[in-house]
Amino acid sequence: MISTGLLRASLWLSFPFNLMAALIFAFPAALPGRLLGLAADTDPLYRALCAFLVALFGFAYAWLARQPDPRQPMLILGAAGKAGAFSVAMLLWMAGAGSPAVVLLAVGDLVLAAVWILAFFPEPGR
Repeated sequence: MISTGLLRASLWLSFPFNLMAALIFAFPAALPGRLLGLAADTDPLYRALCAFLVALFGFAYAWLARQPDPRQPMLILGAAGKAGAFSVAMLLWMAGAGSPAVVLLAVGDLVLAAVWILAFFPEPGR
């Protein structure tokens, strides 16, 4: 089992991580988006929806971090989203349609997903 302190810290870490990702998705023509190989001419509706959902989850992680016990069903949804984001980045890269830099950044999502999943397992001997 992951301690509540480590779980809370990982949730707080995910908050700015998601907000930065939301900004990059919202403005893919800016330098960070170009460095990650994002298409600058993406439809504004897709950019806005993607940025909104990524930011929304970031705020949900901050909300969970403030709860007395952050081990709630929303945490499993967040872990699935983080693992899914890594999987999508990896599959797109393997298909030649994605950037290795995005996969490298998505490793952070994979690590956070693992921490959040481990938070639900009891300590050995309990």
